[in-house]
This record gives sequence, C-alpha cells and structure tokens, in this order.
Amino acid sequence: MSEKLVITLSSGPENPEKATLAYVMANAALAMDAEVLMVLQSNGVYTVTKGVYEHIKAPGHDPIKKHVENFLSNGGKFYVCIPCCQERDISQDQILEGCEMAKSGKAMKAILEAKTTLNY
Repeated sequence: MSEKLVITLSSGPENPEKATLAYVMANAALAMDAEVLMVLQSNGVYTVTKGVYEHIKAPGHDPIKKHVENFLSNGGKFYVCIPCCQERDISQDQILEGCEMAKSGKAMKAILEAKTTLNY
C-alpha cells in the first residue's frame, strides 16, 4: 500500500511561486508512488479554475497549467472547497474536469487518514 499525502493549497495567482511549489511537491510524491490529494482552499481554487490557471506562472518554473495537467494525468486527486468557490463566484463548470468539489468534513477525513500533510 502506498503512502498517503495531503497537500493543502490556499495560494493562487497572488503568490504564483508558493502555488507552484505545492504542485512541484505533489508531482514529486506521485512520481514516488504516493497517493496524493490536493485540498484547494481560499485562492488555491484558482489553480484549477478555467480562464485563470492558464495564466499562473512563477519565474523559473513551468506554468501551473503544466503542473496541474501532470498531476491529474498521473493519478493525483483534488478536493476543491465549495464555500471558497461560492465566495469567489466560481461555478462548478469553471472547475477543471477531474476535480471533486468538497466541504471541510471530507477534507478533514482525508487529512486524518494521511501519513503526511503539507500546507502552502
């Protein structure tokens, strides 16, 4: 059984380096056969929002779009905060396919089951 890792990301376009580093770590963990769930809260929801995530890029790194696509294609999972999206007027159809909308209880259950958590 693989290790379970939960990464909580609350940064987005306002801090592209922080957001990117969360994805770098997530993709590295997937490459090491870990089971990885990213919980996107606050501005982190923008990293999977159509029309926004394509434009997030930190200097010296690949664009978030590439990191997100790698994460999804390699089996990574997302929980996207429902209240955070509602607060930002982001509808479910604006969120990338393959992302699951969730509230805190579902995210907390995953966090308690994980061996390791990272927060960005």
